[in-house]
Amino acid sequence: MTNFYTSIIKKDPRFHSTKPVSDLALLEPVTRVAVLNIIRDAKEQGHHLMVFETYRSQELQAIYFKRGVTRLRTVGVHHYGLACDIVKSVKGQPSWDGSFDFMQALANKHNLIWGGDWGEPDGPHSFLDPVHVQRITVYDQGRLFRGEWYPEENYSPYE
Repeated sequence: MTNFYTSIIKKDPRFHSTKPVSDLALLEPVTRVAVLNIIRDAKEQGHHLMVFETYRSQELQAIYFKRGVTRLRTVGVHHYGLACDIVKSVKGQPSWDGSFDFMQALANKHNLIWGGDWGEPDGPHSFLDPVHVQRITVYDQGRLFRGEWYPEENYSPYE
């Protein structure tokens, strides 16, 4: 089965990169459009945002885990072009300061899951990642990671 992961990401020279990648070209097209729309809508609300990380290799995930930056030993949805970390832009520099709660409504509006509620705003969450958005549900991650499934263009995490 050919999909964005197998046809683009796996062939990219940064597939094993140990540096963060913020290239929007490594976001699956539906995810890319949604991220750009979030940034645009946030700006209209007075929030200046920037893409911090799109694709992430397993090698970089291991470095992040060793540093304690993440609690996830194995790379997640970033590896498949279906997730993005969006941070505030302060004088052109990335910032994680302040609340990112405004991202919840924007992610939902553009059919992405927000890492502050993982698509379940009323549920308890032991792991929060308020700068993170992704195109698939946590439930669907297992199938993705096992290589059994990749979302079609019309996939919605809310249906």
